[in-house]
Amino acid sequence: MNILEINNLKAYYRVNVNSGINFVKAVDGVTFSVHNNEILGIAGESGCGKSTLIKALYGLFKPPLFLKSGQIVYDVHGKKIDITKVDTERLRDLYWTFLSYIPQSSMNVLNPTMRIKDQLLAIIKYRAGYEIKDTKSYIEEHITNLGLPVEVLNSYPHQLSGGMRQRVTIAMATLLRPSIIFADEFTTALDVIVQRVILQLVKRLQKSLKNTIIMVTHDMGVHAEITDRLLVMYAGNVVELAPTEEMFESPIHPYTYHLIQSLPRIGDKKRRTGVGGSPPSLLNPPSGCRFHPRCPLCTDICKKKVPQLIEVSKNHYVACHLKQ
Repeated sequence: MNILEINNLKAYYRVNVNSGINFVKAVDGVTFSVHNNEILGIAGESGCGKSTLIKALYGLFKPPLFLKSGQIVYDVHGKKIDITKVDTERLRDLYWTFLSYIPQSSMNVLNPTMRIKDQLLAIIKYRAGYEIKDTKSYIEEHITNLGLPVEVLNSYPHQLSGGMRQRVTIAMATLLRPSIIFADEFTTALDVIVQRVILQLVKRLQKSLKNTIIMVTHDMGVHAEITDRLLVMYAGNVVELAPTEEMFESPIHPYTYHLIQSLPRIGDKKRRTGVGGSPPSLLNPPSGCRFHPRCPLCTDICKKKVPQLIEVSKNHYVACHLKQ
């Protein structure tokens, strides 16, 4: 069952270039579905449109980002809602209880002048229609379930370590048991030990709440460990989508193949190879397949025609002329 359907989504940034208006095509014609009760990973190099896609799906269209076209349709408890066609007030009604967000940096969302307990209480107060009989006990239980001591509730953000602050932001995002959680590079600033603890925590939470997590990170190792399906983006387009295990075992798109081959492996002393060249400018992306200037398997049709994302085997989609 799909909880989210994205159809031909185009989310652009409006910028001034040489005293004229131009557009950064960060998300350009993206179509895919998100299943209920799964962890979907979004991978790709920096600047490929991952974070912009997350912002768009969450409805965060703030200048210079704007919606060019497309549909973002959620299944909200059996009712289909296209958030591109609802007003701001209706969209806000979905926040915290149906949609929630874990940002890159915990300090971007934690108020430095408020104790942690007051910030959690503010979320419940904001969602006044959400009834919790014993708010204090509910918050304490929620915090301890995330491996944090109750004493954290009386602390200010600056008194906590980076790992503890990140767990607090996860506590905020999951406080009202939302159906979908967006996580944008939420382990980037953490050391590897704390990162592993946070990843295990997120996976345990997802199994407990039986919700959907859409997770962005450029770290393919993180995707291999935690995600159920993996979506690979390049230059604003989706190039491959498949179950994570299958993706790592049998990548089809040349870009996906090189991303995975660049990962170090225990006991493998071969020199790792990355993708040659650099991603294109999204102000003026190349014609045809946007990966063709860097692709070792490029043919003439790759330079002229945009490949469609098609299902090449069960639940495995790829946009490559080699398979069309």
